[in-house]
Amino acid sequence: MNWKDLIAEVTAVGAGGDSNDTITGVEYDSRKVKPGAVFVAMKGGSTDGNRYVDKARAAGALGIITDSAQTFDHLLVFAPGLPLLEVEHGRRALAEASAAFFGHPERRLAATGITGTNGKTTTAYLIEALLNAAARKTVLVGTIEYHVAGEVRPSVHTTPESRDLFELMAEGVSRGATELVTEVSSHALDQGRAMGLNFDVAIFTNLTRDHLDYHQTMDKYFAAKRLLFDGALYPAPRVAVLNAHDPHTAALAAAAAKAGAEVRTYGIGAGDWRAARHTLTPSGAVLEIETPAGAAKVVSHLAGEVNILNLLAAFTAAHARGVPFADLVEFVPRLQPVPGRFQSVDAGQPFTVIVDYAHTDDALRNLTTLARQMTAQTGGRVITMFGCGGDRDRTKRPRMGQAAGQGSDFVVATSDNPRSEEPLAILAEIEPGLKASGVRYTVEPDRASAIRLALREAKAGDVVLIAGKGHEKEQILGFTAIPFDDVAIALSALGEIGYHYSSQ
Repeated sequence: MNWKDLIAEVTAVGAGGDSNDTITGVEYDSRKVKPGAVFVAMKGGSTDGNRYVDKARAAGALGIITDSAQTFDHLLVFAPGLPLLEVEHGRRALAEASAAFFGHPERRLAATGITGTNGKTTTAYLIEALLNAAARKTVLVGTIEYHVAGEVRPSVHTTPESRDLFELMAEGVSRGATELVTEVSSHALDQGRAMGLNFDVAIFTNLTRDHLDYHQTMDKYFAAKRLLFDGALYPAPRVAVLNAHDPHTAALAAAAAKAGAEVRTYGIGAGDWRAARHTLTPSGAVLEIETPAGAAKVVSHLAGEVNILNLLAAFTAAHARGVPFADLVEFVPRLQPVPGRFQSVDAGQPFTVIVDYAHTDDALRNLTTLARQMTAQTGGRVITMFGCGGDRDRTKRPRMGQAAGQGSDFVVATSDNPRSEEPLAILAEIEPGLKASGVRYTVEPDRASAIRLALREAKAGDVVLIAGKGHEKEQILGFTAIPFDDVAIALSALGEIGYHYSSQ
């Protein structure tokens, strides 16, 4: 592919220069530019790629695509003959150039996107598992990790930039993948990182208070989520799968239908695809599913009502992707919990220890509700350890304190990822919510010590919740990431108490 081939697929407002040389890559990070690559200089949330055009040229960039008229005019004068393209929307240009360079893998992958405050990761994993059970190869992109036709890779971002996503998709296609399953964050939707994708199925799990450090208001947060469904910035999906219980679903359903999507709702005792009746068990749930495609009784190994919703979302989406109803019923009992999502830590102790990613007040409320359902059978207590991340939405801190307090018998407030904030300052903003709940609590800023404290408090029949980080393997202190794994720390602490790992 040469410069003319590439720019023929990019929406531009100005052009200059030319080259017949073969393009070796498309990059938006000047540090990754190699000789022959095209550098896309675009304005971002934290930096402006136009500041690094000279570095990209020095590294051997064959051509520059820029969303800055000033950069374009400057290069026309001071780099005569350099292939240039001026575009209005940098991220759209990045998507268009990447799709062209990587051979349009999006045309050979049916895309399923999941957005919502909570449940994205679990729902994505369940959809992938159902598609895999139906003998389909997948590319999975999400918070915990990426999967490329069965190969597991570490996750860099929940929703990566389009260039990186197209590269993953192209690798998947080369290995026989036919399906893309991706979490789509509100940041990515707002910034245009999902451009270039035509979602066949789009799922909305819920909307609760989070990310207001970025979106500022709940209305703006919802507006970002709505972009996946309303056809305003991205093509509307063929099928929109929406949580019947969320108050925002009516507006989403109307917007999606107006944009031409088929709307399917799911829920517990509500929605077109529903669990008409269910019984929670110590190891999961028994569901009586009623849908337009059929009805069946199924056994799930995913605990709690929140996972019933995640399962129904995945079930509905997989059916929309053409997996027969009878096959889905057969596959459900094979589904396993997702790492860091209600993950049991078992060292032979007489109480239950759960590690979960819950990091919003709504997620904590769901988590403690599930724990309370479990202790109803044992007569035990709910002990919750959690923290709030630094340099993030401060308004949710007292709300999380109150949610944890209302659902627990004892709470240990600690650090999550403090980042540049003082841990004790974050904890001081959590405490009003704890005090308002009336719960017995303590504050321990060192997370490892807090885990030990919570576990030493536990007695037979109790449920200990270690919330906030889930699958994460590091903690961010200041500007440094140190190794930190809640599961590993919990196992070590249980060993110190006298319990030793048996199975998990």
